[in-house]
Amino acid sequence: MLQALLELLYPPACIACAKVMPVRAAFCETCDLAVERLPTTRCRTCAEPGTFPRDTCPRCHDAPPPFSRAWAPFAHEGPVARAIHRFKYEDHPELAPVLGELLASECRHFLSQAPTLLVALPLHGKRFRERKYDQAQLLVEALARATGRKASLGLLHRARETRRQVGLSEAERALNVSQAFRASASVAGRDVLLVDDVLTTGATVRAAATALQDAGALRVEVLTLARAFSLA
Repeated sequence: MLQALLELLYPPACIACAKVMPVRAAFCETCDLAVERLPTTRCRTCAEPGTFPRDTCPRCHDAPPPFSRAWAPFAHEGPVARAIHRFKYEDHPELAPVLGELLASECRHFLSQAPTLLVALPLHGKRFRERKYDQAQLLVEALARATGRKASLGLLHRARETRRQVGLSEAERALNVSQAFRASASVAGRDVLLVDDVLTTGATVRAAATALQDAGALRVEVLTLARAFSLA
């Protein structure tokens, strides 16, 4: 009865276009048909879409990342990009449970071999106060509920405020987040799955993974909802 009342007050809606739907699902039929999954040809380390020699993109070949592997189920395009924008920038924290369940269902194989300790890529305190929520932490908590894993707080934090990465060159992105993170000594000797919404050039997750390794983490892997095409 309670569930029926909640659905009456808050009917199921598409996470991309907000269209009300008769049944609970992530996307309406129109948006679902437009969802782009990550291509099967991609870098084996960072999941950059494309065909590369020995399945390694130039970025990972020239500067191997501090994480073992990264994965995302979707390309950062169309309905998925719209859903992430609504979740992240348009004050829709209530999308976290659906996105967490979607990530869990789309990434079963990856998760079966990934670290069980989930750590969100955190916001700086100032941005958290502006936004009132940390979308990556909400996503981690939803993923933990969907998979029975542990979502930890306080293991990674931003030591300084950074500019938004959107619009910056690759070199500017790396400089912007250099030494921006600090990790707790509690990660020492542990494997960590770092979770965020989107992976673009990987500058931010590289900086965060470096902080986790500096604190003693044995292995860091990365999981995001979407992967952008970042190499021409």
